[in-house]
Amino acid sequence: MLNFERSLRNFWLMNLFPTKLHQLRESKNLLQKDIAEYLAIDTPQYCRIEKGERRARREQVIALAEYLNVDKEDLLSLWLADQVKEVLSEDKSIAKQVFNIADSTFNL
Repeated sequence: MLNFERSLRNFWLMNLFPTKLHQLRESKNLLQKDIAEYLAIDTPQYCRIEKGERRARREQVIALAEYLNVDKEDLLSLWLADQVKEVLSEDKSIAKQVFNIADSTFNL
């Protein structure tokens, strides 16, 4: 129970997708402008995605996975987790119940 509470607290504090995106870009010594060009967007727009100020579209996440040579499902999972967090942040008091329902529904 305590581990779940700690995990949930960390979940609220992090932007999972932008953090991973930043780590991947730096580990591959890429510039933000390089990735922006690949996505056909301007550099400030990509920068906002990497900072978590703007949400990437699903197609962009898939394109990023391809460009960065990482597993598409891993990147999509982080992207989707951030969206779930955004929806649940409006009512954190029921987050645990929502996760329990999802767990039992999907047999996680």
